[in-house]
Amino acid sequence: MDSALDTTDNGQKDNGLDRYSRQIRFPPLGESGQRALRESRVTLCGCGALGTVLANHLARAGVGMIRIIDRDFIEIHNLQRQILFDETDVAENWPKAEAAARKLRAINSTIRVEPVVTDLDHTNILDLVGDADLILDGTDNFETRYLINDAAVKLGKPWIYGGVIGSEGQTMTIVPGRTPCLRCLIETAPPPGMTPTCETAGVLGPAVAVIASFEAIEAIKLLSGHPETVNEHLIMVDVWDWTFRQLKVAGLLGKVDCPCCGQGRFEWLEGTLGSHTTSLCGRNAVQVAVRRPEPLNFAELAQQLASLGDVRHNAFMLRFATEGYEFTVFPDGRAIIKGTNDIAKARTLYAQFVGS
Repeated sequence: MDSALDTTDNGQKDNGLDRYSRQIRFPPLGESGQRALRESRVTLCGCGALGTVLANHLARAGVGMIRIIDRDFIEIHNLQRQILFDETDVAENWPKAEAAARKLRAINSTIRVEPVVTDLDHTNILDLVGDADLILDGTDNFETRYLINDAAVKLGKPWIYGGVIGSEGQTMTIVPGRTPCLRCLIETAPPPGMTPTCETAGVLGPAVAVIASFEAIEAIKLLSGHPETVNEHLIMVDVWDWTFRQLKVAGLLGKVDCPCCGQGRFEWLEGTLGSHTTSLCGRNAVQVAVRRPEPLNFAELAQQLASLGDVRHNAFMLRFATEGYEFTVFPDGRAIIKGTNDIAKARTLYAQFVGS
């Protein structure tokens, strides 16, 4: 058997695994588990609070390829809990996926990090998760989680759900065919206004770190070849009240009339359910998702908008402020419009300043 530290032909140590030596010494993982991690591929959906902690853990643990999908850019209030970003990223208008990739490559140059700055939806999710061994939830909304659930069940891939509001978070590992899926547990998303958001309830960084760490250890179990050790309960933690609960959900598998894993209906994946314009949690902003056949020409758009307000752009985005609204426009035509939570108003503003 190879030692945890490989040697080269001249007898010198090869540090390919040396950086993971303390992890390798954990008996349930060992060298074989570490090598499995090195060969694994993960798609991380969302790189905000949960996503940055997840990405940091997995990059340091040696997961071989991490694809990071995020539609958003970095703002100053993100720095309270989104651990891969700093004030320079805010000043330079970095998209979250690109900034995270830059940091992760500096942490571990031996792995591959693939940033994808786009909105995850029913038109692209299968392409973005199809080659992954595991899908991770770093999102902040149930529409995207139901979309991930549909794709995971359809492809037979495991995924890990996580969410945090205030001081409370929850997580659940979903293995199609072995555990209930998300829609077995929560068939329909709660309507807007019925549940707290990060704007109304806030969010504590330590709560994020706890839930993301639970997600990360479950990911390491699955990717290192230990699926039998995965926790099959819904885990709920409140770091302020110091409460920990495990909801036994395994009995739901095959016992509820699940539209997804039971009936094989993939309504979110087919685009039957879900909107393409969404109000963003805690941001007083709306995302307008418009697919274009060709990337936007930022230079031309900036010229058109120059007389109407303040415009600046780089290779990743164009920002435009006018009449109390701030537009962040991405090359694929998608825009985040800050200054309103009204979806209809956002669509009107998009048509008025960006075009139909």
